[in-house]
Amino acid sequence: MAMWPYHPDLLSRPVPRYTSYPTAAEFTEEVAEAALAQGLANVRDDQRVSLYLHIPFCQEICWYCGCNTGRANRSQRLDSYIEALRAEIRTVAARLEGRGRIDRIAFGGGSPNALEPVTFARLVDDVLVAFGTGAPTLSVEIDPRSFGPGWAMTLGKTGTKRVSLGVQTFDADIQAAIGRVQPTAMIVSAVDRLRANGVRSINFDLMYGLPGQDRARLEATLDQAIALRPDRVALFGYAHVPHMLPRQRRIDATNLPDQAERFAMAALGHERLLAAGYEPIGFDHFALPHDELAKAARTGQLRRNFQGFTEDQADVLIGLGATAISQFPDRIVQNDKNNGRYRMRAIAGRLTAERGVERDAEDQQRGAVIEALLCGGAAQVEPWLRDGTLGAALTPFLNRALAVLEDGRLRVTEDGRPYARAIASLFDRHRAHSPQRFSSAI
Repeated sequence: MAMWPYHPDLLSRPVPRYTSYPTAAEFTEEVAEAALAQGLANVRDDQRVSLYLHIPFCQEICWYCGCNTGRANRSQRLDSYIEALRAEIRTVAARLEGRGRIDRIAFGGGSPNALEPVTFARLVDDVLVAFGTGAPTLSVEIDPRSFGPGWAMTLGKTGTKRVSLGVQTFDADIQAAIGRVQPTAMIVSAVDRLRANGVRSINFDLMYGLPGQDRARLEATLDQAIALRPDRVALFGYAHVPHMLPRQRRIDATNLPDQAERFAMAALGHERLLAAGYEPIGFDHFALPHDELAKAARTGQLRRNFQGFTEDQADVLIGLGATAISQFPDRIVQNDKNNGRYRMRAIAGRLTAERGVERDAEDQQRGAVIEALLCGGAAQVEPWLRDGTLGAALTPFLNRALAVLEDGRLRVTEDGRPYARAIASLFDRHRAHSPQRFSSAI
C-alpha cells in the first residue's frame, strides 16, 4: 500500500478537531444559562436525545491529558460532586417534562471508574428514573489502572455494551515518559473482564507522536492492540501545548518526533490497521466491519460530535456535569468548568451552563459541510465557491490531487485523507488565526 504524499506546507497551520462547529474557541459568556433553558424547552416529544455525564476525576493524572479532571484522592470531594450531579439530573429532567426520546447515555471524564462501582450503579439508576428511559445504550470510558472485577460486574449488571479503554501505548518506556504506567497484562485483563460481562464493543484509544516514540515502537503497540482485537481503535496524534496544559511540562519536548515523523506514524497506523481488517472512519478512527461505527460509515450515517465520530443520529446532546457540553441544532452551551461553582449552581436547582455560542442558519450550513467532509469525505460546496478567497485556498489541495471538485461537489481523495481537517477548516468563518489555539493538523 502506497504511503500518503507528504506536503508539510499544507499541514503547517494548526486546525480544530471539529467535534463541533462553531468550536469552543468561539464560546462566550453571553450564551449561557438562559440559552440552555431555551434549548431544553425546544426539545420535541419524539426528538432523539442523547445524554453525556462527565466525571472529572481520575485515580492518577496522566501528564499528556487535556481533559478537565483532578485527582480522586478525597472521598468528600467525590461525594459532593456526585450530589451536585444528581441535583442537576433532576433539574434538567424536570425542564424536559418527559419530552425527548433518550436511547443513548455516555459516561466520560476523567475516568468514571474513579468512582466506586456502587456509586456508578446508583448514578445510572438516577438517570434512568429521572428521564423515564427504558433500556438505552450505555457507553463508559475506562482507565485500566483502576478497573477491577467489581467494576466489570457492575458494567454487566447495568447493561453497558460499549467501553472505551485508555491504552495510549503498550511501550513501558513511553508509558513512564507520559505518566501512564499500565502493564500489558493489566490491559489484557480488562479486555477479558469486559467481554466476560457482556460488553460487545470495545474501543482502544492509542496515540502517536509521543516522547521517544518512533515507527518501530508504534508498530509494536499496534501489533499488540490488534492481537486483542478491539472492535474500534482511535489513533490520535499527541498535541503538546504546555502553555495551555501545565501538566504537559513534565514531558520532555526535546524527545518528541517532528512533524514528518508524526505524518509517517499516522500513515503507518492507517496501513497497519487496514491490513488487519479494520475499516477507516474519517482520518484517525478505525472499526471492524461488524461494528456499528463501520456500518454507519458504509451507509453514509456517520456523524461527529463532542465524543468524536459516532453512529448516533440524535441532533440533541445534553451534557451533565462540570464542563459538559450540550448541543442543539441552533446553539451549543457548556457547563461551568469550575467544580466549586458548578456544585453551588446545581445544588441550588439552577442550570449550570456558563458559556456557549448561538448557531445561526449559516453556521448550521457550514457545520453540515464540515461534518460531511470529515465523516463522508465529500460535500456539496457550490454556495461557498462564490467566495474567491475560498477558491484560492482550495487550489493547493486540488492541484496536488488531495481533493477533487466536480459540479460543486468537493471530494477528499484517499491521498487527501490526512488533510481532511485542513480542508474542512477552509469553510470555518470563525476560524481563529492564532497558532496557539488549536492542535497540529497531523
